Amino acid sequence: MRNFLTTIATAALLAGCGNSTPVDVKDAVIETKTETGYDIERQYAKFAEVPMNPDVSFLTDTERRVVNKLIAASDYLSQIYVLQRGADYPERRAELAKSGSEIELAMWDLHVGPCDGLEDDNHVFVGDTPCPKGGGFYPADMTKAEFEQWITDHPADKAAFTSGYTVIRRTDDGGLKAIPYRVEYAKYLKPAAKLLREAAAITENKNLKLFLRARSKAFLTDDYFASEMAWMDLDGPIEIAIGPYEVYDDGLFAYKTAYESFVTVKNPEESAALSKYKDFLKDMEKNLPVSEEYKNYARGFESPIAVTYQVHGGGDNENGVQTIAFNLPNDERVREAKGAKKVILNNVLGAKYDRILAPIGERVLVPEQAKLAAKKWMGNNTLFHELSHSLGPGTITVDGETTTVNAQLKELSSGLEEGKADVMGAYNILYMMERGELDISEKEAFLATYFSGKFRSMRFGTGAAHAKGAAYQYNYFREVGAVEWLPKQKRFKLDFPKLEQAISDLTGKVVMIQGDGNYDQAKAFLDKYMPLDEAAETVLSNLDDIPYDIRPIYPESL
Repeated sequence: MRNFLTTIATAALLAGCGNSTPVDVKDAVIETKTETGYDIERQYAKFAEVPMNPDVSFLTDTERRVVNKLIAASDYLSQIYVLQRGADYPERRAELAKSGSEIELAMWDLHVGPCDGLEDDNHVFVGDTPCPKGGGFYPADMTKAEFEQWITDHPADKAAFTSGYTVIRRTDDGGLKAIPYRVEYAKYLKPAAKLLREAAAITENKNLKLFLRARSKAFLTDDYFASEMAWMDLDGPIEIAIGPYEVYDDGLFAYKTAYESFVTVKNPEESAALSKYKDFLKDMEKNLPVSEEYKNYARGFESPIAVTYQVHGGGDNENGVQTIAFNLPNDERVREAKGAKKVILNNVLGAKYDRILAPIGERVLVPEQAKLAAKKWMGNNTLFHELSHSLGPGTITVDGETTTVNAQLKELSSGLEEGKADVMGAYNILYMMERGELDISEKEAFLATYFSGKFRSMRFGTGAAHAKGAAYQYNYFREVGAVEWLPKQKRFKLDFPKLEQAISDLTGKVVMIQGDGNYDQAKAFLDKYMPLDEAAETVLSNLDDIPYDIRPIYPESL
């Protein structure tokens, strides 16, 4: 039967992935090395420039006008995001543009600030001021203890302080106060909302019109529920995600959401080829290797899947390592009502496989296993990773009170969740093979691609959520003997049966940690399985000539 593998292997999702033509990284303008050996040229060159020219010939003139309005709105969110990275970053970048070098300015724009996100210590390449752990969401001098003590002393402030849509600022007397996003960022949100209303007036697509009107209102009220519900119903060729979503930049508590935008166009045939997998979500939840108390049947299982081509990005989407797919919204109320939408950025995924994962695999595994890796399995890994974000604990009960995994695990939640989605995605691929929905004869090819992908993620530095998730998977697999290090070859050899069992066991372990909502338990797990051993460091050091990620160059307008 024709399934995801055979269908998509001949389609753009796992073949060419858009009209992206890789080019060499531009030579850095000025050689800049610090006394500590930090090489800014080398760090900048870790991102390969790739022009993105997706085919949008199927769009009508009206649809192009709508897209251009969305691109313009996205640029306002990018300006907000700079402030969310650091409250004084606009002024500091302006000064850098006057007195810094071209390579320093390019690095600043790549990482949206003066810190190298690929370095575990967030190396400061401009100046000597450390990047604020809480970004621009909190006062730079505020500690976690001060924030928590304030809530203890002022319990009425808890909801506003922990909201995903407020920033925390100092009062005149040195205290703390919460300011809504709609107030703090009004200068940018008002024109962005206006552009969304203008796009809504132009579009002939009813559901897109409803979403854009609802989202423009949300920008000015900080109430996103109605627009998130409307977003789940989007159809047609324009797929837009725009607003405050992820909490990765809040390194203190993972409370505060960052603004971002994905302006994409959708291939309906490719999306239809994947749509059947959402029908298995309830079965996947039932099949999780945990007791019933940890399973979550409250979430909606109607989740749509969209295969898209990105034409523009904004905000958090433009920062450093590029997203290849996303699973939104993050609001548990929407997930319980309608599930979550999985959006694959086809042209970004394809460029990453060709430039990064394929050559990495050759240096991670012994030759006979490395040759098994295939682009189509990176596509499958990506899809089932996103599907698995919709599974497992979300809203939980701790000490008799209703709460969420994110609220309980705070800054640990993102890294744990990314690893969960990754290993659970692998578990669900194996489940689909058992059911005959995916080709079980290619199980070893899938496992080889999956394991090699851990090294693509770990290169991002353990400060990144996806890297944390990859690190604890790697270390667990090493601990249980699913992977053997061969020092002479400087390669790993997989024990496929043991790896399959380890994927099941680790999936259950992480789901239970999330379901218990115990911060100390989660921290102990990450502390144990996060540090990389000498074997991993050896492989990572042998990948230096391979790009770490891409710098996609999108058209300014259509």
